[in-house]
Amino acid sequence: MSNPEAIVRDIVLVPGAWHGGWCWDLVSAELEQRDLCVHALTLPGLAERAAELSAEIGLQSQIDDAIAQLETLGLNNFVLVGHSYGGMIITAIADKLKDRIAHIIYLDAALPINGESMVSYGEPRPEEEFVKAEHALRGLAPDGIAMKPFDPSLLGIPDDHEHYEWVLKSLTPHPLKTWLDPISLENEGPEGVPATYVLCTEPLMPRTQFSWTAKRLQEKPHWSVKELATGHDAMITDPLATARIIIEAALKT
Repeated sequence: MSNPEAIVRDIVLVPGAWHGGWCWDLVSAELEQRDLCVHALTLPGLAERAAELSAEIGLQSQIDDAIAQLETLGLNNFVLVGHSYGGMIITAIADKLKDRIAHIIYLDAALPINGESMVSYGEPRPEEEFVKAEHALRGLAPDGIAMKPFDPSLLGIPDDHEHYEWVLKSLTPHPLKTWLDPISLENEGPEGVPATYVLCTEPLMPRTQFSWTAKRLQEKPHWSVKELATGHDAMITDPLATARIIIEAALKT
C-alpha cells in the first residue's frame, strides 16, 4: 500500500455514466487552489471520446483504459475518487493498483464484489428484479449500443439550477454493455485501502443501492461514511463540500 507518510499531491477523478472529465471542473478548481494535481479521466465512448462509442465497449474495456491512463501518468500515493457508475471502475482500479492508492472515495457510487454488475450489485434481491432492471436499461438503448442520458433533474440538478443547461448539453450516451457486464476482481477490490463513502441525501437518488451500501459500510473499520445534503451530482451541486471531503482524505493519509 502507499506510504502513509508521503505527501499526497495527485487526485484521480472518475466520472459516472453519461459524464466525462468535464463534470469535475468545479471540484478541480477548488482542489487546484490547494496545490493538488488533478487528473479527471474520461472513459471510452463518452464526452470528448464519444467518437469511440461502439457495441464492443464493455466494463472491462473501460477499466483497462482507465488503468492505462494511470499507468501513463505514473502515479503513486494518490487519492482515487469515483462517482456513481464510476464506482465500478475505481473498484477494479483498486483491485489492480492497491499498493499505489492512498485513499479511495466513493461519491454516491456503486461498490460491487466479484461477479456483480451495475445491475446486480448491492442488497440481495430476487432474480426477476435484475431481469426487470436490464429490460429497463435496454429500453434506454434502442440501438442496442448506448443508453440515452437521464435528464439532469434525475441526477439531482433542478431545472432552475445555474449549471442545468451546461450538464444537459454535456451528457452523452453511455455504452450499455458496461452496465450489464460482471466485474472481475482478484484482490477484493478496495479491501484494506483507507476508504470513504459519501451518500448524497437531498434528494436521495431513487432506485439505487447507495443507501444500502452506506449503511453496510458503517460497520467496516477502515471505512468512513459521510452524508452530503445535496443531489446525486454533488460535484456540480455542491463542489465546495465535495472538494473538502477529497482534501480531507489527502491531508489525513
